[in-house]
Amino acid sequence: MKTNKLHNIHSTGFKIPDGYFDALEDRIFNKLKNDSPLNAVEETGFKAPKDYFDSINESIIEHIKNEEKTTKIIPLFNKKTILFASSIAAAVLLLFNLSVFESKPTFNSLDAQTVENYIISEDMSTSELAFLFTDVELDETIFSETIFDDENIEDYLLNNTDIETLITE
Repeated sequence: MKTNKLHNIHSTGFKIPDGYFDALEDRIFNKLKNDSPLNAVEETGFKAPKDYFDSINESIIEHIKNEEKTTKIIPLFNKKTILFASSIAAAVLLLFNLSVFESKPTFNSLDAQTVENYIISEDMSTSELAFLFTDVELDETIFSETIFDDENIEDYLLNNTDIETLITE
């Protein structure tokens, strides 16, 4: 490409006759007035049928009545709306049936075996267990009043302890 010599060109290369723009507007308007195809047209080309505007109201009303008969009816309960409503109802039902709204279990509602298993599995120390009871519950007089039979103590030791642990202690 020879773009390097473009900055040296000082003329456009186009020449206009003298006085061209002085009378240009007058020449264009004269040409439009004399040679215009619109001057040759005598009629508009648009014709309305005879008595068209007299009977237009009746034809419009008749057309509207025909359209009212053929309008498409959309049912209120189609498959999509029933599916949508039933999914919302199922979600609400599931929310209320979850255990989120149930009350928390209390210590009194637990059975003794569950509490015993929890204490054994968690390896709780005696000081941790002492925090669970009040001073009144830990009074020595309560434990001293309880009478244990020899048979009950023997059964407990045989069923719940290891003999080797007893010997080593």
